[in-house]
Amino acid sequence: MSVEQEFSNTIAIEFNNNLKVLNAIGDETRQAILMALIQGPQKSGMRVGEIRVQTHLSRPAVSHHLKILKDAQIISVRKEGTRNFYRLDAGSKLMSLKNLVNEIDKLFEHCEEHATEATIRNQ
Repeated sequence: MSVEQEFSNTIAIEFNNNLKVLNAIGDETRQAILMALIQGPQKSGMRVGEIRVQTHLSRPAVSHHLKILKDAQIISVRKEGTRNFYRLDAGSKLMSLKNLVNEIDKLFEHCEEHATEATIRNQ
């Protein structure tokens, strides 16, 4: 197996590992919710009503998108009695995107090195 094929296989695995996260953050509405959570209080989190005000979405829409983000393990919920507080998960699957980006970066570096070597040989 060539180095390029190994990179390709590794990247395919990383894409597969990050599929839920990529789908979750690919939606503009969920991006707006994530931005509200980022800009909100990190320690305590935000309630649905607060997120609704920030994003100008209906309560059911916010709840729907929060569920998707929670299922993708991007956010966590802290319960206080009947109240739920949402925040970015410190151990978020968003961090696993680093692996994907790093593998793609390694492939680019390898391709650049290969191209440079080929250029030097052809001179």
